[in-house]
Amino acid sequence: MGERLTQGDIDKIKKEIEYRTLVVRKEAIEAVSEARAQGDLSENFEYYAAKKDKNKNESRIRYLERMLKNATVISDESQEGVVGLNKTIELYIEEMEEVQKFKLVTSVRCDSIEGKISIESPLGKAINGHREGDRVYVKVNEKMGYYAVIRSITDGDDSEDEIRPY
Repeated sequence: MGERLTQGDIDKIKKEIEYRTLVVRKEAIEAVSEARAQGDLSENFEYYAAKKDKNKNESRIRYLERMLKNATVISDESQEGVVGLNKTIELYIEEMEEVQKFKLVTSVRCDSIEGKISIESPLGKAINGHREGDRVYVKVNEKMGYYAVIRSITDGDDSEDEIRPY
């Protein structure tokens, strides 16, 4: 089974593939040609750097195409007042005695530094479908977990979210 993606994710991935195919690929090929024209390739750092950049771009295109091919399309709609995709949630973590804010997103947009957690993560699975005031148990692994209380749920969208790099 592939990635679970929303239509918004698919559109962003297609847009990135198009940009990398039409713009970045052309620039990379030109950079390789210019570096090759400098002469001796055995000690030509610019050539190897340009070749590496070109290969990295091609690899990213293949990765994104494979992701689209194997993707399962999911809805990003959820009921009002219920935790779901693109909702921002304030959680009171009982063990830490602090409130943390998270946005629930698909795995291709997750970024823990920015507070974007995947619906596939232990926390995402635990809070998805719950309501404000619910106390949930977040199972981290077989031996560890913690309780959290959903303090607030705010609607949002994925228009500003970027597809993560590899």
